[in-house]
Amino acid sequence: MRTTGLRRSLAGLAVLAAVGGCTVNTGDTQGKRPSGHISASAGRLSGADGKNAGGPGTAKGGDGTSGSAGKDDAAPAEVLWSRGDRGDDIRRAQARLHQVAWLITPPTGTYDARTVAAVKGFQGKRGLPRTGELDAVTWQRLRGMTHEPAAWELYPYGGQPAAKPDPRCMTGRVLCVSKTSRTLRWMIDGRTVSEMDVRFGSQYTPTREGVFSVYFKSRHHVSTIYHTSMPYAMFFSGGQAVHYSSDFAARGYYGASHGCVNVRDESKVSALFAQVRTGDKVVVYW
Repeated sequence: MRTTGLRRSLAGLAVLAAVGGCTVNTGDTQGKRPSGHISASAGRLSGADGKNAGGPGTAKGGDGTSGSAGKDDAAPAEVLWSRGDRGDDIRRAQARLHQVAWLITPPTGTYDARTVAAVKGFQGKRGLPRTGELDAVTWQRLRGMTHEPAAWELYPYGGQPAAKPDPRCMTGRVLCVSKTSRTLRWMIDGRTVSEMDVRFGSQYTPTREGVFSVYFKSRHHVSTIYHTSMPYAMFFSGGQAVHYSSDFAARGYYGASHGCVNVRDESKVSALFAQVRTGDKVVVYW
């Protein structure tokens, strides 16, 4: 009887020692993340990194999140972009915010104070944390409500990098006009003298493509058809001309011409007008 009782006591002590001495596995040499283990002596849930949540009654799971004991708080969404970030991704995000009318100003490619305010507004309207940062959840919601921005939406007031010159622009004096990048290069013997933003006609009054030449210049021209001002007009195909447009300067690509090549920068087109001669080549291409 004494032998049996002694065996039972020793077995009980072994069990207590095994439980009371439980430690956290900090991971193997292969970099695998083990599951969390309960430390009976501490009464806390420790994560796979072997660190406790930090205080009595708190918990920390394998993903590093913390919360009240007995509750699993969701991890915060990954932040993709925030204030101060720059680049094409920011420009596309701003264009999408503009589509849903949360950002009124055109895309700039810089995550500025206005972008922060727009993101906060979008998040608050949809019950998301108003952080002002574009996290993965906010970005997913925004993408689901918008379409992929077109080039003109990314640069509604110009500023898009000029496209590579058409081969026909590489010799002589040429007004090299790209419909793809919506830019005009003034070129002499393959060298770019100046660049400027331009816009074209709508689908109902398209700007003609091809190779032309400047046949008439008019500094203070007024359209006889539409009765609108066309300063610094350089005509190259019928009634179509390269000229300054105050409407383009004010509205950007939210408007269109009646077929002419509009320039938004008056100082640049003024300098161009002074340099271009009758007979200079005009190339309009995609």
